[in-house]
Amino acid sequence: MAIRIVQLGTPRAAGEGLRLGTVRRPPRGVPKAEFATRDYYDVWLPQLSPSAELVAQGLAASDDRQWKQFTRKFEAEMKQADASRLLDLLAALSHQASLALGCYCEDEGKCHRSVLRSLLAQRGADVT
Repeated sequence: MAIRIVQLGTPRAAGEGLRLGTVRRPPRGVPKAEFATRDYYDVWLPQLSPSAELVAQGLAASDDRQWKQFTRKFEAEMKQADASRLLDLLAALSHQASLALGCYCEDEGKCHRSVLRSLLAQRGADVT
């Protein structure tokens, strides 16, 4: 049992468990009834997505300095009470159930899910 960090819309791994979409917006052009069957997500958790302003900043980051600025701001957003409690819950659940967290970005290294991976690990989550 653990949390996998995935790209939404990619085929699910065996035993992946419940897939959580940590994105600001649902996938375009996909009927809500098909989100899970098309391997996007089972449950939408926009609370673990950067704010709309911060999404734009992250997408525009063209160098390490800009990416670090994005990371610091996103980490600050994740310290807010609701997001922090969700991260604590997911960290605890990672020892009891298989879960997957995801976003649409191809490169995890330039995606907020890399920050989520780190924040979950800091909370003692079992992250693969």
